[in-house]
Amino acid sequence: MDGGGAGGGGGSAAAAYGVKSGATVGVRIHHSRRLPDFLQSVNLKYVKLGYHYLISNLLTLCLVPIMVVIIIDASQMNPNDVRQLWIHLQYNLVSVIIISAFVVFGSTVYITTRPRPVYLVDYSCYRAPDSLKAPYERFMRHSRLTGDFDESSLEFQRKILERSGLGDETYVPEAMHSIPPQPSMQAAREEAEQVMFGALDSLFANTNIKPKDIGVLVVNCSLFNPTPAGVIAVDLAKDMLQVYRNTYAVVVSTENITQNWYFGNKKSMLIPNCLFRVGGAAVLLSNKARDKRRAKYKLVHVVRTHKGADDKAFRCVYQEQDNDMKTGVSLSKDLMAIAGGALKTNITTLGPLVLPISEQLLFFATLIIKKLFNKNVKPYIPDFKLAFDHFCIHAGGRAVIDELEKNLQLLPLHVEASRMTLHRFGNTSSSSIWYELAYIETKGRMRRGHKVWQIAFGSGFKCNSAVWEALRNVKPSKSGPWEDCIDRYPVKIVS
Repeated sequence: MDGGGAGGGGGSAAAAYGVKSGATVGVRIHHSRRLPDFLQSVNLKYVKLGYHYLISNLLTLCLVPIMVVIIIDASQMNPNDVRQLWIHLQYNLVSVIIISAFVVFGSTVYITTRPRPVYLVDYSCYRAPDSLKAPYERFMRHSRLTGDFDESSLEFQRKILERSGLGDETYVPEAMHSIPPQPSMQAAREEAEQVMFGALDSLFANTNIKPKDIGVLVVNCSLFNPTPAGVIAVDLAKDMLQVYRNTYAVVVSTENITQNWYFGNKKSMLIPNCLFRVGGAAVLLSNKARDKRRAKYKLVHVVRTHKGADDKAFRCVYQEQDNDMKTGVSLSKDLMAIAGGALKTNITTLGPLVLPISEQLLFFATLIIKKLFNKNVKPYIPDFKLAFDHFCIHAGGRAVIDELEKNLQLLPLHVEASRMTLHRFGNTSSSSIWYELAYIETKGRMRRGHKVWQIAFGSGFKCNSAVWEALRNVKPSKSGPWEDCIDRYPVKIVS
């Protein structure tokens, strides 16, 4: 799944990730660690992988300038030049055939190998009714009234909530508002329908697209049905749009926690109750050329990193049963290190595709010096602020956002959307990156040509990136999630 959570408290970091659904799901944390400092060794093969993606388009990069030069030269010719050229070609049939063949071959190769552009026409984020809000006091009162938690567990939940970065307006499923709670398959289906259909209805209303016009549908739900994940779902839709011409694709990313609430007293398994919240998004993608005029963004890159071949990475977020036969998610002591390694691999591959040449030269210079002369030299960490105007870091938890801000050398403004999304909507798993994008738009910060980096984490272990380019000065869509509350943000997060 492309969603995770982390909450810091007392100088430590805690994380929560949703995986396959079970009777109850919680988290067991063996040990808390910070993300590793990225100023460590960089695996050269991932740098090569990024350049492989770049060089794979070398033919296009070479043909386009040649064609531009030919067009410019042709535009500067006068009628006499054209007549002289025609007379010359009349007596040189071989040259005519060779040039014509070259033009036809080059044009054919370019047209057939050029990926179809994928446009993000619009998207919609689900906003639950106010009746499902779970402010601190109501959350704690319901936890106490259920009778399932002892005083120690109640105090633990209170501390987690205070330090989580979540505000008083996040939402929990309707079944959790009952006393006692009523989790069931039927209630989980109702939650899924409310979130997904709510997001889709808003999307279709804003775009005037009919459901029958959709050619590709990809749905991901991290807990109720754990595959595929958010950014992976976008990548899958992109691949489908390369196959099916002149069509639309809809990606629905959501969370479902009705059947995954933990009713026990193991403190580490209570963390998901405190972090995960109701949320979802529906995204409309198109490969139709005419949609470029009204689309918000163009998909530039998707880079996926999966560490599942490593047993430690595969088991660092692992669903299992505890001694009381309650299903939960075990997070190993190596989780933060593995997450940092996956992120480092991902950005090392992404770097050659997005960074300016000046940053790449500095990176390679320090890397070569380190490899050949001095192993104690720290590799140069490129400034990704030169490549991206906006950052949508998965709002899994406060500690993860803190560490990424530090390691990527970002400014508070760059992580504002992530922090405010966590505060207003909680950890909505794979859909959180869309709430963040909506925050940036509603603040009026998205301008034509701006590039956005969406980055998300998930069990497996996965780290995935999507890069979008704004095609116009983007305004927020109607009935957006921040429509009536954006003036109150940003808020100060209590330490």
